[in-house]
Amino acid sequence: MLPAIVIEKLPRLVRAIKLLPEEASAEEAAVLADELAGITAMVAEKFTNDRTAEGIGRALLLTVGGVSLGLEHLLDTDDDLDALDLLIEEGPELVFQQGFRLVKELAALPEDSLVGEYDLDPVYSQRRLKELFIDLCTADPGESWTGYERYVGQLRQRQGVQAIVRAAQWLRRHHYEGPIIDPDLNAEGVIALAIIFAVEGGGRITARTGQKEFERLVKSVRKNKPDFEAGWAALMENIPAAHQPIIAERIDTYRQHCTVLQHIGTRASMTQLFTELENYAGSELDPDLP
Repeated sequence: MLPAIVIEKLPRLVRAIKLLPEEASAEEAAVLADELAGITAMVAEKFTNDRTAEGIGRALLLTVGGVSLGLEHLLDTDDDLDALDLLIEEGPELVFQQGFRLVKELAALPEDSLVGEYDLDPVYSQRRLKELFIDLCTADPGESWTGYERYVGQLRQRQGVQAIVRAAQWLRRHHYEGPIIDPDLNAEGVIALAIIFAVEGGGRITARTGQKEFERLVKSVRKNKPDFEAGWAALMENIPAAHQPIIAERIDTYRQHCTVLQHIGTRASMTQLFTELENYAGSELDPDLP
């Protein structure tokens, strides 16, 4: 077997700097170096220890990555001369701020569909931002860097999660008993309940439930034998277009794989069905207090 071909891809800032001797004047090079040093000092003060050589060294790596992230985002070509021109004309601080803004906006997106009150805590948010910035923007000038590719991948993933969370939040606001106000959110659980209860028909939106209401649903389904597809169609009519793709995708999944829906019309016990429901709804199930 032939060895894999490894293509070196240095950080975009480093690739641009390599062109300085041939493509820039001594004055432009000096200005660029001075501005990059200023960015490094700022990063050291805010994100590393500016009193140690190690802190300055880590700040340099973050500067390289932060500027490179900004360059990759701002440029629509892979031409390193375009990158150098942008640095000289606009200045590296503007480019770095663009890169940092990308990380800040990414950090504000949910990582998964379980949202807790701590996610809105300012201290936690700052810690999360710092960790993400260090993870994506630490770039050794002499080694390949994949920070921008990882940023794009995380952005796509988190935007998908955000779509799920927003769909669940809409369902909560339109719960048939009134809006559900709770900082803790199991988005997948909310969507699961809405889809499972929708089989009864009528288009009513259920975003949270307890055991008694679930038992009522089971008895109704077993007695009336509703058309599940008609129930889901009625639900979809009430869902805004922005959230329909998420709900439709989950309906398709539950149509084929949801054990609650597979067993709800059988002789399965209420205990078994409620246990299965817990697997889908999780913390969105309210305990029925005496």
